[in-house]
Amino acid sequence: MRLASDNSTETSEKETPVKRINDMAEVERFTDQELREKKILTIDSTSKQVLNIFRGLRTKLHKKSRGRNYVCMVSSLVSNGGASYVVNNLAAAIALDKLKSALVIDCNLYAPSAQNLMMTKVNHGLTDYLSSDDMRIEDIVYATGIPRVRAIPVGDNCEGGAELFSNKRMRQFIDEVRSRYDDRFIIIDAPSIGEFTAEAQILSDLSDFSLLVVPFGKVTTQQVVSSVNAISPEKLAGTVFNN
Repeated sequence: MRLASDNSTETSEKETPVKRINDMAEVERFTDQELREKKILTIDSTSKQVLNIFRGLRTKLHKKSRGRNYVCMVSSLVSNGGASYVVNNLAAAIALDKLKSALVIDCNLYAPSAQNLMMTKVNHGLTDYLSSDDMRIEDIVYATGIPRVRAIPVGDNCEGGAELFSNKRMRQFIDEVRSRYDDRFIIIDAPSIGEFTAEAQILSDLSDFSLLVVPFGKVTTQQVVSSVNAISPEKLAGTVFNN
């Protein structure tokens, strides 16, 4: 069963944002144990420190966006540096607010992870959409096991990431998902900026903000400096140290 939650018919002009979000179709949710195993926070998380860290990160980004919804790219300095962990938990923290929802877009062609958020079979993803003029956005948006969080998986056509992300259809896609709902915040899970610099830079240019994840003890000072310099200063929202 495929669930697409971005169908434009789901909201009438008379519906309020609160009603629309409350009416979002949800599939079976992850249990608390499953969320712990996936290292995804909840309002009842036993680690209040982690919960508060992501709440703080959410608040800083909201202030930077002046309350408007935004597109935020997250990239680690090296592969397996924790970008997906930050993406998933930032999305979960945003969705703790029942007036907001989050959309995770998996753009990491080399280590995709969005499928870990889903409890249903995935048929199509972002690269399929970018390669087909006949596919609609609602064909690639899936419910997750986290309330008010949606996800777009990578898809099957993963050749030529830099070329896919730099084409006109990708920019149109980002513009549309950003403008479709003003209460939805979009988080892009990007490839490692230290290893796939071109793709990360393209995705950063398409985003409002960029967060760089620095894995503790796994990178040098020069790697940090090089990665920061690869992002336009006006796009860089900050760095997140992951231990």
